[in-house]
Amino acid sequence: MSITHQAHLHQFIQYLQFQKRYSQHTVLSYQTDLLAFFDYLQIQFATNNLSEIKPSFIRSWLAQLKEQGLQAKSINRKISSLKSFFKYQLKQQTITVSPMAIVVSPKVNKRLPSFIEEKDTNTLFSYVDFPDTWAGKTDRLILQLLYNTGMRRAELLELKESQIDKYNSSIKVLGKGNKERIIPVSKEVITIADEYVIAKMKNIKVVDAGVLLVNEKGKKLYPKYLYNVVKKYLTLVTTLKKRSPHVLRHTFATHLMNNGADLNAVKELLGHSSLAATQIYTHNTIEKLKDIHKKAHPKA
Repeated sequence: MSITHQAHLHQFIQYLQFQKRYSQHTVLSYQTDLLAFFDYLQIQFATNNLSEIKPSFIRSWLAQLKEQGLQAKSINRKISSLKSFFKYQLKQQTITVSPMAIVVSPKVNKRLPSFIEEKDTNTLFSYVDFPDTWAGKTDRLILQLLYNTGMRRAELLELKESQIDKYNSSIKVLGKGNKERIIPVSKEVITIADEYVIAKMKNIKVVDAGVLLVNEKGKKLYPKYLYNVVKKYLTLVTTLKKRSPHVLRHTFATHLMNNGADLNAVKELLGHSSLAATQIYTHNTIEKLKDIHKKAHPKA
């Protein structure tokens, strides 16, 4: 990558970090996509000026990615990274026209989100035994919070004790772009969280500052730990292939929709920036209605 492109990329990444305040994971995704693009440009077209980048250069890169077997969803993410980068360059007046203006994103086949049936979540929280150890207490709280709030994995890992309002039975979540949202929860969940905090004060001497979920050494949990916990316990109650923390987020939203929740309310609870992202859960509701109709209507 040329020094010029490197400078523009560095400036853009700083903009994402300090002005847009994107998460480290999101910033890294942008950086990875853009580094790969500029490396391709250097090899194939040897261009050092942003204004020399043509839509055909971008299409050439995307075509190569498709030939390598990259799925449409992944290609669209890279297109999104490029669009954001060149939109920023327009604002900075580095370029006068974005080469992305006529680049079209490939269509993605929409798949219905995987979710756990209500009977299976009832089994999980009513009949599965959690060990009477620190890990057992932590695992139980992880599953309760993921299912009862629909939080993202990263949001849960960063959740502070101070974000739990036990008097109003709610949790303040810091989401993407540092946007705050308030999620109401049951008194049962608040009680479990409160008991966990009290046990932590008694049993663990040194704790990472304010973080709710910690291991037996008082250290903040890492993403893989959450994934392993969810996979372990969901395996006990479902044969669903996907058993990740995000499946519990899908389950939270789907169960709300299936029980008559307003779409806009679900959007706010999930922290989606647009209604389009939430509308996918209406498909599961429609599928459930079709199933009920088929079983119950004499002419179905």
